Amino acid sequence: MAKIELKLPKMGESVAEATITSWLKEVGDTIEADEAVLEIATDKVDSEVPSEVDGVLVEKLFEVDDVVKVGQAVAIIEVEGEGEGDSEEDDDSTSTTEENAEAVQQSISEAEKTTKPAADFSESSRFYSPLVKNIAKEENVSLEELENIKGSGLDERVTKDDILAYVEDKKAGKTTQAKSSAQPATSQKVQTAAAPKADAPVNVNAEDEVVEMSRMGKLIASHMVASTQTSAHVQSFIEVDVTDIWNWRNKHKDAFQKREGEKLTFTPIFMEAVAKTIKDFPNINISVDGDKVIKKKHINLGMAAALPDGNLIVPVIRDADQLNLLGMAKKVNDLANRSRIGKLKPDETQGGTYTVTNVGTFGSVMGTPIINQPQVGILALGAIRKVPAVIETPEGDFIGIRYKMFLSHSYDHRVVNGALGGQFIQRVKKYLEEFNTDQTI
Repeated sequence: MAKIELKLPKMGESVAEATITSWLKEVGDTIEADEAVLEIATDKVDSEVPSEVDGVLVEKLFEVDDVVKVGQAVAIIEVEGEGEGDSEEDDDSTSTTEENAEAVQQSISEAEKTTKPAADFSESSRFYSPLVKNIAKEENVSLEELENIKGSGLDERVTKDDILAYVEDKKAGKTTQAKSSAQPATSQKVQTAAAPKADAPVNVNAEDEVVEMSRMGKLIASHMVASTQTSAHVQSFIEVDVTDIWNWRNKHKDAFQKREGEKLTFTPIFMEAVAKTIKDFPNINISVDGDKVIKKKHINLGMAAALPDGNLIVPVIRDADQLNLLGMAKKVNDLANRSRIGKLKPDETQGGTYTVTNVGTFGSVMGTPIINQPQVGILALGAIRKVPAVIETPEGDFIGIRYKMFLSHSYDHRVVNGALGGQFIQRVKKYLEEFNTDQTI
């Protein structure tokens, strides 16, 4: 018999770690190759970790809620067959067995060292994200120190920026006084945060149902509140005549579906127009880091997609400006389909530089979307409506039936002024209204 380490696989260049959310197999269970052993989660995507071999699970090196780095062993699987060092000589076989056992024990010891700080944080009544706990572990920040950090997130939750700022102050020797003066406020803060968890919640009737928020729901809530606290949100709105686009799609959608086996939606047309506009106005394709502005080289469009449970996820179309309309349509359909069935890779939700969300899917005429940090802009697509409109012609004006929609542009007024925000949405309108209806797809 041989023992194989099941390691956390690489999940993309920008993903370095994940949190174990559940074990699908228990010690002693038989596992087939490609069968899922555990579920993991990054900040936005849940994934399964499959086994590469047939065997029996003999050891779990981490528990649920532990943070694991890419490449770390998470479990030991025993497989049929001789070990690598097995031979006709008993001494060699014994030596190999001892080495394997020692290697397994070292893996377990390393895992225990890695997970111990995270387990210590469970003694707190305050919530700390896996990322914050991992930074605390690496920077030797104790639980007592964490409790005294004033958080800027939802319910004063400690964010990545909060703990990194604390670490910098600590290295500079600036934290001693702050810690002492913050103690009374921290005690009150912990009590306030814990209050909603009381057995008898305020203003809840006997007939009411109390439902725990999902993990993703909590992440979204925290992310949205943090965004409103970070950026100065301003909105601009503009109405667009999409009659030509409406008629063009109706003309080509059946042939497209027959040829490609996919639906031709309006989304790739809108995404193409946004990508072109960002290329024209690169100062929208930025992020803010303290007092610095980071200009992004690549145009990576986030595409908000609704999930069956009502939550949203934002897969990213990388280098969107380099795709033609057919390529954009294929990419949009692929990401949307895999979003709905939970098959996105963690890296496919990372690295967005601007986001588009379709509030018109549910009939909304317009919306005021919250910026997806650390981006500085987000565009909401309203519902397409058939409306009476004034049509100007050389022979005079008359009333006709047109297909129109509103675009809502939210942008960070710290770095995007009203002129840039307005020009941006105006250029998107121009590209849509001048859509080339002679093209095929």
